[in-house]
Amino acid sequence: MSAALPAKPALTKPAPWTFAAPWGARGYVSDLDGPVHWIEFGEEGAPGRDGTPIVFVHGLGGSHLNWCLIGPELAAGRRAVALDLHGFGLTPGTRATSTVQRNTTLLDRFVREVTGTPVILAGNSMGGLISIMQASAAPDTVRGLVLIDPALPPPRGVPDRQVGSQFLIYALPGIGELYLRSVQSRQPPQLAVQRVIELCFADPSRIDPAMFTASIALATERQSQGLRARNEAFLAASRSLMRVVGLRRRYYEMMASVRIPVLLVGGEADRLVPVASMRRAAARNPGWETVILPGVGHTPQLEVPDTVAGTVRDWLGRHFAPAAA
Repeated sequence: MSAALPAKPALTKPAPWTFAAPWGARGYVSDLDGPVHWIEFGEEGAPGRDGTPIVFVHGLGGSHLNWCLIGPELAAGRRAVALDLHGFGLTPGTRATSTVQRNTTLLDRFVREVTGTPVILAGNSMGGLISIMQASAAPDTVRGLVLIDPALPPPRGVPDRQVGSQFLIYALPGIGELYLRSVQSRQPPQLAVQRVIELCFADPSRIDPAMFTASIALATERQSQGLRARNEAFLAASRSLMRVVGLRRRYYEMMASVRIPVLLVGGEADRLVPVASMRRAAARNPGWETVILPGVGHTPQLEVPDTVAGTVRDWLGRHFAPAAA
């Protein structure tokens, strides 16, 4: 294991936002060629946190809040942090910086300069793709992967109608910009959050009330970033994501190059990443441990957090037990 770098770089300061405070998380902003927001779970300086740090990486349109329902439990015995990628949450981004490639570069710098390496990466959706890219490109920085409904090459056949039509619109230059400008300009934060829940949950009634409230507050705060900047970041991320998953052979080769423990957790009712894609990825990588959750959608860590936390905790205990244990 390489020596851990300082817990926080010199240019880190407490964040002014407290959206994750209900879950005991503290916020920070680090200067990594620009401000990067991240949170840390667990008691600062608590003894017995000798295990490999875990870094949570959110998906397209997500943020650090995506991890608040499982982060506190997984912080036992190790550092647990969640960052906001360029263009999402409370980290500003541009069309140039918000692609999956540039956000992989951000993740690489974050784990080298903020948490120290090596780490365990836990990624959902686009964050799963970025975690795979990091583990493949810089294997010395990653000891394990938790992939929760990661973005994967779609199966042959007809996709979910709503999802397929939305991503087709995003892919079209000019049309994607017009669509987002038209939709978001007349969509209040509460409605925007509700629609994401309806798309990502198999059962929207499972949303945690405190998480719903915090997500609306964060969406309201993000309005201050400006509509054009948010749209450009979102479209840059979604278009680059589609290009990567569209190169099936290259993506499968990248997954096969990962030689560390991998846990794949998938929602059987996921509309964005069909379960067929996850089963295909599992079949191509028989060394991975795979858990498919029936009746669960695209964000299991929010929809069934106790189940996901228990599954990840068991896997961590078998592969990465803290030294104190």
